[in-house]
Amino acid sequence: MRIFVRMKVKANCKINIGLDILRKREDGFHELQSVMFPVRGLYDEIEIEPASEGITTFRQSGIVIDCDAEHNLCLKAARLIQGRCGAGAVSISLDKRVPFGAGLGGGSSDATAVLVAMNHIFGLNLSEQALIALASELGSDTAFFVRNTPQLCSGRGEIMSPIELPLAGKWLLVAKPDEGVSTREAYGGVRPAIPAIPLAEAVRRPVEEWAGVVKNDFEPHIFAAHPRIAALKEQMSECGAIYTAMSGSGSAVFGVFEDEPNIEFEQPIFTHKERL
Repeated sequence: MRIFVRMKVKANCKINIGLDILRKREDGFHELQSVMFPVRGLYDEIEIEPASEGITTFRQSGIVIDCDAEHNLCLKAARLIQGRCGAGAVSISLDKRVPFGAGLGGGSSDATAVLVAMNHIFGLNLSEQALIALASELGSDTAFFVRNTPQLCSGRGEIMSPIELPLAGKWLLVAKPDEGVSTREAYGGVRPAIPAIPLAEAVRRPVEEWAGVVKNDFEPHIFAAHPRIAALKEQMSECGAIYTAMSGSGSAVFGVFEDEPNIEFEQPIFTHKERL
C-alpha cells in the first residue's frame, strides 16, 4: 500500500572526531576509520512530495553550491530509489544552509534524507540495512545518516558500530573560512598509516586527553596548503577549546568547550555553535 504525503525534513550535518587513513584499497578507495558525530542544530531543510505530473523535479534555495541541479545528490538519491525499489516521481525543494566543501557531509545528509523520506512516502518498508546499502552507493558519508547517531565508521565509512563519547553537556563550535577543500585535494596529499593507538580506544579517554591521539590524517597537508584553516584551529585552542580538529577533509574546524565559546574571528567565516 502506498502512502502519499508531503514531508519536510531537517538534514543535519556531522563532524569527524578522528580520521585515520589506514591504507589504499585495490578498488581505488581508501580504508579509513573515523567517529562520525551528528550536529543536530546545523541542517538543510528538504521538502519532498509526490510529483503531480509524474516527473521528478528539483529546486534549490539558500547557499549557492558549485553543482548544477542534474548532479545534485538529492536527484541522484531519488533516481536510485526509483530505479531499484519502484518509488514514484517526486518534487524536491532544498533550502541549503550547511556550507559545502567543509567536511561536514551536508550533501551526503541531503541524499540520505531523500532516501528515507521516499521510503516513507511510497510505503516501501525498506529495512535499515537496505537503506544503508542504497546510501553507500551515493558516497562514503551517506550511510552514516541512516542511523544519524555517533558511530565508529570503517571501510569507506559504510561499516558502522555505535559508540558512546564523553561529550554530554559540552559546547561545540564549528567554523569554516570562505574557502573549501576538494575531496581530490584532500586524498591527493594524504599518507596512509596505522595509528599507534586505535581510534576506538583513543576516543574513550577523557576529551582533555584527545589532543595528539585523536587526529585527522588530512590536517598536515591541508594546513600547509590552507593556512587560514590551520589558524582557525590555533585560535580555538587559544580561546579555551579542550579539543579541536578539522572535520573530514575540511575546510571546517570544530572545537569542544566546557563553557559556551564567544570568539571573535578575524577573517570572514561561517560559524555555528550548540550544546551537546
